[in-house]
Amino acid sequence: METISILILVFSFLFFLGMGVPVAWSLGLSSLLTLLVTVSSIPAMTTIAQRMGTGLDSFSLLAIPFFILAGELMNSGGIARRLIDFAKALTGKLPGGLLHVNVIAAMLMGAIAGSAVAAASSMGGILGKRMEKEGYPKELGAAVNITSSTTGLIIPPSNVLIVYSLASGGVSVAALFVAGYLPGLLVGLMLMITAAIVVKIKKLPAGEASSAKLVFSTFWRAIPSLFLLIVVIGGIVAGVFTATEASAIAVLYALGLSLIYRELKVKDLPAVLLKSAETTAVVMLLIATSMAMSWVMSVEEIPQQISDSLLSLSDNIIVILILINLILLFIGTFMDMTPAVLIFTPIFLPVVVDLGVDPVHFGIMMVLNLCIGLCTPPVGSILFIGVGVAQTSIQKVIKPLLPFFFAMVLALILIMLFPQITLWLPGLFGV
Repeated sequence: METISILILVFSFLFFLGMGVPVAWSLGLSSLLTLLVTVSSIPAMTTIAQRMGTGLDSFSLLAIPFFILAGELMNSGGIARRLIDFAKALTGKLPGGLLHVNVIAAMLMGAIAGSAVAAASSMGGILGKRMEKEGYPKELGAAVNITSSTTGLIIPPSNVLIVYSLASGGVSVAALFVAGYLPGLLVGLMLMITAAIVVKIKKLPAGEASSAKLVFSTFWRAIPSLFLLIVVIGGIVAGVFTATEASAIAVLYALGLSLIYRELKVKDLPAVLLKSAETTAVVMLLIATSMAMSWVMSVEEIPQQISDSLLSLSDNIIVILILINLILLFIGTFMDMTPAVLIFTPIFLPVVVDLGVDPVHFGIMMVLNLCIGLCTPPVGSILFIGVGVAQTSIQKVIKPLLPFFFAMVLALILIMLFPQITLWLPGLFGV
């Protein structure tokens, strides 16, 4: 019976995805079909609905709509442009100046808004035409924008890390947030090194020289935006407020700053709120159906079976982590990040914890792994956004994307092999 349940769950999910059914509905329907093997129809539907409802009954999940709204306010309120100006002044005459601007600005945007979508759309929209004008191939600019935008999901505040905290059964959000800084910076550094190598090979132009006065003036204009980092992360680490309370403060701060900049009018707020509500609805439906599937898998003891299978192959932690990373890299190519975190955290986390891996380290590694999937077809959401903003095609972007893809994989390997990259800051701050 357990084998039948696993087969129904896996193949029905793949069938619905193949038929073009949205991921959230595919998760819910495959969970329902699996439960129908052992339970009659009415109790099965009632149970799935109940599990979807209780899956959303979490105070920590309130942070997600607030951070989404904060990101939309920042994207519409002139904050992104000021960060780009500051990043451009910092990079100066580095080889491939505008490519480095994109990476640094995306990291700054991610550190403030926590949204890969916001970073990809804003950076691509503002920098795309400027890159073309200065002689950069459109597809290369899109490749850098796509990969660098994912740093916002590792560098806090990050909605995905909040989801991981929920799926893991209570890993500290504060610890995850602090742990994300060095891995996020490492990914950004790898992308910048790759960009410099590509630029040297293709003999593309460097950036314009920056004076100390320009760096200082752009930094001065960006200070109010950057101060949000101190308010949000500093408040969480110091124990002044929780991550959920910090998200609400981020909304108030972003709204006030956008109105002060006068780039967001009161009449624009309904459109911003509507867009935030649409994004939140999609994310919450994914979480609800993913929680239902996680419960069905738990009832059918699927995680335990997979865990036993992995441990039967080897008890070497490096071998197990390589296997898990390969599985997640494959999963990330056809599943969105939120359901992947919710489904596979309960499966893989007990395995690695038994072998001595810190849950915070595993969480950062898992999120970075799935970030790579956002940049790959067939369902890479950031890939689609980056290509759309650049007004090019996926086929043309794939070739220039490959070096940056491998740079992210190299960063993942380093984080897997050296846990202190992730754990040093949480240990330093005692979170």
